[in-house]
Amino acid sequence: MVVFKFSNYGDSMGTRLLGAQIRADLRPLLDGKEKVVLDFSGIDTVTNSFADECIAKLLLEMSLDELKAKTTFTGLTPAPTNTDSSESLTFLLYKSPCCPGENTGRLAFLSNNA
Repeated sequence: MVVFKFSNYGDSMGTRLLGAQIRADLRPLLDGKEKVVLDFSGIDTVTNSFADECIAKLLLEMSLDELKAKTTFTGLTPAPTNTDSSESLTFLLYKSPCCPGENTGRLAFLSNNA
């Protein structure tokens, strides 16, 4: 397994620009043969904009089944404020318009990997 640490980019994942940058850095790992652990340990904030740009837009480049097979999540724990990384990612993957008709699968994907 390869561990991709979001904390290498800071403790707040808040902008689309950062989401696009991280997705670009993550994408080559997803093309490899090893499973990629998406490690959110140490991350205080994940906005919907960031999660859409970084995670949900991967579904424009690969199928849900392929993404599920290549990744797993870790470190998604509630932050001490009103922002909860896990809830942000769940909401985003459920509501994202990138792949209409797959909402239930995307929510189940996160639930099974968190």
